[in-house]
Amino acid sequence: MQQPAAGPETAGQDTASQDASPAEKPAAGAAVGRVLNSTLNRGLNVRHIRFMALGSAIGTGLFYGSASAIQKAGPAVLLAYIIGGAAVFMVMRALGEMAVRHPVSGSFGQYASRYLGPLAGFVTGWTYVFEMAIVAIADVTAFSIYMGFWFPEVDRWIWIMAIIFFLAALNLLSVKVFGELEFWFSLIKVVAIIAMIVGGAAIIAFGFQAGGSTVAPGLGNLVDHGGLFPHGFEGLLASFAVVMFAFGGIETLGITAGEAADPKKVIPKAVNTVPVRVLLFYVLTLGVLMSLFPWNEIGSNGSPFVQIFSGLGIPAAPHILNAVVITAALSAINSDIFGAGRILFGLSGQGHAPAVFGKVSRHGVPWMTVVMMAGILLVGVVLNAVIPEDVFILIASIATFATVWVWVMILASHVAMKREIARNGLPASEFPSPWWPAASLLTIAFMALVIAVLGAFEDTRVALYVGAVWLGLLVLAYRLWVKGNGRRRAELVDETSPLPVVTPARGRP
Repeated sequence: MQQPAAGPETAGQDTASQDASPAEKPAAGAAVGRVLNSTLNRGLNVRHIRFMALGSAIGTGLFYGSASAIQKAGPAVLLAYIIGGAAVFMVMRALGEMAVRHPVSGSFGQYASRYLGPLAGFVTGWTYVFEMAIVAIADVTAFSIYMGFWFPEVDRWIWIMAIIFFLAALNLLSVKVFGELEFWFSLIKVVAIIAMIVGGAAIIAFGFQAGGSTVAPGLGNLVDHGGLFPHGFEGLLASFAVVMFAFGGIETLGITAGEAADPKKVIPKAVNTVPVRVLLFYVLTLGVLMSLFPWNEIGSNGSPFVQIFSGLGIPAAPHILNAVVITAALSAINSDIFGAGRILFGLSGQGHAPAVFGKVSRHGVPWMTVVMMAGILLVGVVLNAVIPEDVFILIASIATFATVWVWVMILASHVAMKREIARNGLPASEFPSPWWPAASLLTIAFMALVIAVLGAFEDTRVALYVGAVWLGLLVLAYRLWVKGNGRRRAELVDETSPLPVVTPARGRP
């Protein structure tokens, strides 16, 4: 009963009723939403969502994006990941509070519609789909390159076609299949990262020579090549375009609330692992990496992660890492299909996407959304032939703009929700965001800084142009095609448990 849609009022009602506040509308809309969402299976358990939370931090942004971020900031990139991770944690706590209060599959798209208005919900939902499409196309192309390492004689487009149809077919089975895939994909990535950290620490501790390094490994490498800030504060700022890209997709956790077996239990546990993931997967991993190799050599002699295994005397190091990055790509594509599909399902229920995206299979899967994502990914077959492989910064910056926009809308929705709770005397949240309101407002300011950084540097500035055009097209599409119920705020059921009322005992004083 967690997938509320827009209210069932007819399109012929007057404009005043369309703009009425959610509190003034009848509960019929919520009833419709409960019927719609009852067809989605709650097949994700604690194990699935916890490892989805772990795996969302390990992907292209770490294995390949980290080298680009290091070249921009040097060792100061560690500070960038700490700052960016803290901001992302506040975004996830805001999303977690809303997800526990309103566990719906449409997630932040519906929250924006409910608390900021239908236009905000429309723009937020479709921008997330846009983000997932860009990243997924990049990931399927990366997957074909990884497979080419083992099978250079096979055309890359064959691998793209194969993985698209394979993952789409699995996603059509049931949400539990998706959860199991993510569990095993994430487990492999987590084990690989821990092995890299332990292996790198062993090289430092026992004085092994790291493969391909021109200097002895040690913590001194963090300061011996231009200091912690070799490119100054400007380099630190420039790295945020790639750093924030690395965290993109973590908001998919909020989407799982609509299909989690016990969202009030599993969502808080998953969200609260964000700081550990940032410290372990990024700060500690890159700290070890830059202790092994001078920061200005990282990425110039092949993959630095391969060099870690090579330094330990493991001859199959390239093959081990290739298997890991293939797993990371499969996990990313799998999550992209799931996340974009569920947001499209929510948009359909609100009247913000064609009704066909709300159709659900007998396995409880919105099948048309999976088909559409597969179609979008097939674009990767064409792009693979016409786009050069060295456009990572361009893809990352466009995806960063879309990601940060979604995060800002999550934070703004959260601010509006908190104000409504205070204004109407509603029950306090069961999973409140900490340090309210200062932390939320500071995080919004930081996100604005990241967008400004995209425009400040020439190699990322195009992301602002693409983003501005995209947002303009969405506003135009909303004005032209969204009618009737789509112009109303989403109706969401508040599942916050009220505080028990203690009544005095009667009789003897």
